[in-house]
Amino acid sequence: MLTGSPTTRLILLRGNSASGKSSIAAGLRARHGRGLALVGQDALRRDVLRERDVAGGANIGLIDTVARYALDHGYHVVVEGILHAAHYGPMLDVLREDHRGRTHAYYLDVPFDETVRRHATKPQAAEYGEAELRGWYRPLDLLPGGTESVIPAASGLDETVDRILRDAGLGDPRRTD
Repeated sequence: MLTGSPTTRLILLRGNSASGKSSIAAGLRARHGRGLALVGQDALRRDVLRERDVAGGANIGLIDTVARYALDHGYHVVVEGILHAAHYGPMLDVLREDHRGRTHAYYLDVPFDETVRRHATKPQAAEYGEAELRGWYRPLDLLPGGTESVIPAASGLDETVDRILRDAGLGDPRRTD
């Protein structure tokens, strides 16, 4: 079912834990201002549903529904999360195909050792550690079809936010509201 409009933008941000997805999504919203909805896998899966990340999980459909709702109401949408290709790929493919506007997909490629280092700086660092990170880690877990731009670990936060705003045509990447 078609969703959004020719003027809405859908941005997919995927990558391993502690790769910078949430920081980039927050930076996009801060720099773009109102009219940009954040659809976070963690918020919907862990906070709303309190569900483990499993194939066929209820959060997959909820992410799709929330993204479509926001697009259909004129919002630009950033869907962000680990979003393993095996579990979320089919939903993301259909969402991308159904979106009437431009869609931009990014995969944050951060080596495992760097994710461990970054995780140690997060508020929830004590909740899980290296063993859990290792179990979740998938190197270069790209969606099929070559639809994602790979952003390397060396790309800084501001540089990455600027790039995505430019790519999506969401105005001056230095604007703040």
